[in-house]
Amino acid sequence: MALIALGVSGGIGAYKAVEVCRGLQQRGHDVVAVMTPSAARFVGPVTFEAITRRPVITSQWRPGMNADIEHIAIADQIALLVVAPCTANVIGKFANGIADDFLSTLYLATKAPVLLAPSMNTNMLAHPAVQRNLETLEALGVRFVEPGEGYLACGWVGKGRLAEPVEIVAAAERVLAGSRPAPGDSQTMAGRKILVTAGPTYEDIDAVRYVGNRSSGRMGFAIAGEARRRGAHVTLVAGPTHLEPPLVNDLVRVRSAAQMHEAVMRSAAGVDAVIMAAAVSDYTPAQQVAGKIAKTDAPLNVTLERTKDILADLAAMRDALGGAAPTSAEASAGRPVLIGFAAETADVVERARAKRTRKKLDMIVANDVSAADRGFDAATNEVTLITQEGEEVVPLQSKERVAVRILDRVETLLSARPMASARR
Repeated sequence: MALIALGVSGGIGAYKAVEVCRGLQQRGHDVVAVMTPSAARFVGPVTFEAITRRPVITSQWRPGMNADIEHIAIADQIALLVVAPCTANVIGKFANGIADDFLSTLYLATKAPVLLAPSMNTNMLAHPAVQRNLETLEALGVRFVEPGEGYLACGWVGKGRLAEPVEIVAAAERVLAGSRPAPGDSQTMAGRKILVTAGPTYEDIDAVRYVGNRSSGRMGFAIAGEARRRGAHVTLVAGPTHLEPPLVNDLVRVRSAAQMHEAVMRSAAGVDAVIMAAAVSDYTPAQQVAGKIAKTDAPLNVTLERTKDILADLAAMRDALGGAAPTSAEASAGRPVLIGFAAETADVVERARAKRTRKKLDMIVANDVSAADRGFDAATNEVTLITQEGEEVVPLQSKERVAVRILDRVETLLSARPMASARR
């Protein structure tokens, strides 16, 4: 795992940095904390020292510091610099090359990727000087975790609050995954066209209420981001989610199962693989009310009907292109790879096996969503990859790392097939 420098600057969100530190450690990373003098006014350095089991760096003038030129030593050792919270002051220093404390000196000295989680007053965040500094850093390759909206410590309500620790940790994992080369080389899927679905669907009952699920889209986003890093042309069809999607070639936003069905079927022609990671609703209200249903003391009966089965329709379309599903690793040249997910709470692998056979899938990802640390809206996951040739258990780890394992297997399935562009 990686050594990560966690920079903590002087904002009220500094208390959340403790949870960021714990989250990184839970994913197997080693953390060294670097605190500005202002940060120490909000959270004591001893807190981070107890958690990291490392000395906390609070000053570049500590006695003995220059013996190893510590900011240079750490700059060479770390795989990632995360600053959370990152104040307007620190953003300004980084953008303008000011190195007047250990954290800003470390930023200039390291060649590791940098991830900033800004946190400040709404007007400060919107100020042209801050926006200019953010644009400068973005042009230099710095990554960001967008601040959230809500009640701020200053009493205002707006954008500027520090992102939640789980979001910062997940973003750190994505940066680390992107900084590692994929097996063979970093462009192992160059020329391939991949369609990925992610997130839930919402089925409207009336103008206010809907039927949905707790899918966050994290797993699908991780897969789409990993495929793009490997050089694939990625189309991402995303249901409603509060998460920022990864950088892809084409992003299609949908809300309902019907909209996702239409978008997937329209986009699936000519792709090399379809990875259906979305948690598509199996049922939708038979009738949708234009306005809001008035509340009464009587029970409310809602009749649900089945939604269209996207996986089944994809398999039928694929069969029309290339005949029946192959029974061996030698796949017919006209057939895109089809990957499904099975989110279950009991008999997970058994049900997934049956679903793979029934829907003629090349691979299915069996996912137990009954545990809090995996499945829906969790930053980690544990899955079983099931193919015609066998099964592979992927132990609990970040969804970004699970995505790497899934894409490795997809590459194997694609290896015997010509690119979609060559099939035309």
